[in-house]
Amino acid sequence: MLSTFNSQKIKFWSFVSMFLLVYVHAYNLNESYLQPYTQPNEPLTFTSFTEYFLANGIFRFRIPMLFIISGYLFAFGDTVIHKKRIGKRVKSLLYPYLFWSAFGLVITYILEMFDYTKSIVAATSMAQIDDTRNLIHQHLWYEILVRWIFFPLSYQLWFIRVLLIYNLAYPAIKWCILNPKAKYVFYTIVTLLWLSSTGFFLFEGEGLLFFSIGIWMQKTNFNVNVPSKKLNPIVWAIIFLIIAIVKTIIAFKLHFNGVFPILLLLHKLTIFSGLITAWFGCNSLVKYAIKQQWFISLTSYSFIIYVLHAPLVVYLTKMALLNFNVYRNYRLIIFIIMPLLLVVLSIFTGYILKTFLPKIYLFLTGGRGV
Repeated sequence: MLSTFNSQKIKFWSFVSMFLLVYVHAYNLNESYLQPYTQPNEPLTFTSFTEYFLANGIFRFRIPMLFIISGYLFAFGDTVIHKKRIGKRVKSLLYPYLFWSAFGLVITYILEMFDYTKSIVAATSMAQIDDTRNLIHQHLWYEILVRWIFFPLSYQLWFIRVLLIYNLAYPAIKWCILNPKAKYVFYTIVTLLWLSSTGFFLFEGEGLLFFSIGIWMQKTNFNVNVPSKKLNPIVWAIIFLIIAIVKTIIAFKLHFNGVFPILLLLHKLTIFSGLITAWFGCNSLVKYAIKQQWFISLTSYSFIIYVLHAPLVVYLTKMALLNFNVYRNYRLIIFIIMPLLLVVLSIFTGYILKTFLPKIYLFLTGGRGV
């Protein structure tokens, strides 16, 4: 069973990961679609360095962290019949997924009804479906259905979608991990998928590797409290920062055909070193935070922050960029302030729903945060 501290530590990193996710999605450089090998194609300035270093560097461990936590916690429930567990996951994952995917569509549809906000939606290309159609109003009914179920405008929901698939496939994944002959083949495949950032629609390489690692950690009684010598957090913290800085500089300064594999490899090393640094190297920060009642209260809103912030963060960021571009350092200021405003909005919305409409809040969050 989980110790009290590790339970609190998981809540801490779940909240922090959601908080950092909003910042990653508020990234507003010219080349705004982030991939591990994205090159900004603009001058290296304090603003551009800071945004890339954070959003496509040291903040990128957050999703792998959540997959590890999910796999680790799910592996504790083997005493319950798998079919029964999946029934619960339908309520905690599928229903919220479908609602918040519809929410993103409805919000976008409403924004398209007014000329100014319609231009914002069009400028973001969030609803683009081909070269001539970039609005939800231009979708055919079956295209809206496909987007609702498989390609949400609330794009962060991909995590819930693939997590549900991994939960369904848990018996097979666990067998591959624990079978002496199958595990080497399995880990070779999922590691290659992760290193190459390859996914097959429902199976994302990055998610599958770390969900599997979480299961392995629980089944092998991996020591999550004390790092081994090979996992010294001080050493890995230095590696973490150096690689993130080097990757950022290369992304801005080097432009040649072979730069993409270099950026991809540095990105993966940043994630790996970031996971070790965060989990084993920040215990003092975790201990301080969990003693603060205000912070403990905030952790109950992790899920509502996750589901509510996008696509709003894209529309509001674009709106702010167009209206405040006469001010000095406006992009960096927007990058700092916009996520904070959205987190506050999400927490406030969650508080109102939980206080006055608790049953609806339970449904919308899959039973979380109560």
